Amino acid sequence: METKNYSSDSGFILLGLSSNPQLQKPLFAIFLIMYLVTVLGNVLIILAIHSDPRLHTPMYFFLSNLSFMDICFTTVTVPKMLVNLLSETKAISFVGCLVQMYFFMAFATTDSYLLASMAIDRLVAICHPFHYNRVMNPRRCLLMLLGSCTISHLHSLLRVLLMSCLSFCASHVIKHFFCDTQPVLKLSCSDTSSSQIVVMTETLAVIATPFLCILFSYLRIIVTVLRIPSAAGKWKAFSTCSSHLTVVALFYGSVIYVYFRPLSMYSVVKDRVATVMYTVVTPMLNPFIYSLRNKDMKRGLRKLRDRIHS
Repeated sequence: METKNYSSDSGFILLGLSSNPQLQKPLFAIFLIMYLVTVLGNVLIILAIHSDPRLHTPMYFFLSNLSFMDICFTTVTVPKMLVNLLSETKAISFVGCLVQMYFFMAFATTDSYLLASMAIDRLVAICHPFHYNRVMNPRRCLLMLLGSCTISHLHSLLRVLLMSCLSFCASHVIKHFFCDTQPVLKLSCSDTSSSQIVVMTETLAVIATPFLCILFSYLRIIVTVLRIPSAAGKWKAFSTCSSHLTVVALFYGSVIYVYFRPLSMYSVVKDRVATVMYTVVTPMLNPFIYSLRNKDMKRGLRKLRDRIHS
């Protein structure tokens, strides 16, 4: 029997969130609004931080970069999904699929390392306040950012190189709204066992490192805060971490559910919902989470509004 390699002939078909024709336009409207809110909200966070000198601190340096990465992160997948919702072909070339996969993983991994950098910032601020300015100096913050980006892009490059070596024969319909690793691996007629082992091991190392860093940072923070004698002091210390902890829970909860399971446990519907959570919902909610309970951000946004109106 002749094996046809769809990867070089006709690329893939992205099935999307639903194959029901009646849901295409409502889904388009919902995700267009969510995408615009994500871009606008994160742009406002970046502008507010850069326009207010009092927000030129390590925590807000990482937050502005997190907002920028969130814009890039959603832009890799959502615009293509919106086009496909109104298109009958829903096609993506093999090269286009690999490019989307590369940048998606690069920005997602950078997000996780930035969240870890923000946890380290909180650790130093709460546990070693007198050494904060020396430890979290601008040069070190920049090195942390560059290190996050370098590790993330190397991780993405390795993953894409592995995927490019696979053959795709039986089907070229990806049961997802973008080229993610698990649904693409499902289509391969090559022996993917070795690829799965490499992917799981390397992903575990790359993703678990910032996650363990966050856990360690907050364990140290909790121990330090519990030693504070006054209840008001404890509340003040914990309140500076609440926004960050909420984002970490949303991001890592869905990421762990989607990626840290064997391919045999992959579920199309459940994984689509979980993926929407961290690719669309979390980047959209981040500006609200970081601004609603943050007096400094509220002040920065008010100053930005006054500057625009003046």
